[in-house]
Amino acid sequence: MDAASTRWVPCSYTPAVHVVVVGCGRVGSSLARALTGDGHTVAVIDRRAEAFTRLGSDFTGSTVQGIGFDRERLQEAGVEEAGALAAVTSGDNSNILVARVARENFGIEHVVARIYDPRRAVIYQRLGIPTVATVAWTTDQVLHRLMPEATPPEWTDPTAKVCLIERTLSDGWAGVPLLELEEAAQARIVGVNRMGTATIPTPRTIAQAGDVLYLAVEVKRLEAVDAALRSQSSAQQKKAH
Repeated sequence: MDAASTRWVPCSYTPAVHVVVVGCGRVGSSLARALTGDGHTVAVIDRRAEAFTRLGSDFTGSTVQGIGFDRERLQEAGVEEAGALAAVTSGDNSNILVARVARENFGIEHVVARIYDPRRAVIYQRLGIPTVATVAWTTDQVLHRLMPEATPPEWTDPTAKVCLIERTLSDGWAGVPLLELEEAAQARIVGVNRMGTATIPTPRTIAQAGDVLYLAVEVKRLEAVDAALRSQSSAQQKKAH
């Protein structure tokens, strides 16, 4: 199945956000159309004006011609108000540069970069940038990382009471024991993917920014779990006050 034919089914409680898509090839255009179709606002950046014809005449988002890592072009695309960014150009270096600018300069938490060389994935993971290799690339996988709350569970038991979900840890929980997060979310963390390596956490495991968590949760508590994951740890809340 190619990216254009993939259908993404969001959860009903996912709030609408503004998303910047850098690169308007097959993946970027199908991603932009999927996002606008689900009620999000989208701005697409590409250096070639003719690339925007892929979006179709009924595309409701906006387009910006220029280089994706140019701060002015990103600002024109609304990056300062964006909740997510996908760098999906045809170049690994350009994508990782765009992703780093989005995270480090504009503070966007949900960022994903497309890569053609999967051997670089671990390097980018250490920079806190989720990646998807071309060989495994689908629109679903990009949306899974940009909109984790909108992604269907990885597994649901036959009674539809318990499910397994994948979530990227927010920076607000970095440096605290995962046990504290479990208590706050009322969910069980069954695995952690850190820098490309998956492990089973222990009572002493400390959270790090960029950790990908696999959690077993009650289906009825999905929204509450995502709210807890978005919040700060109790220690950081105390510092804020």
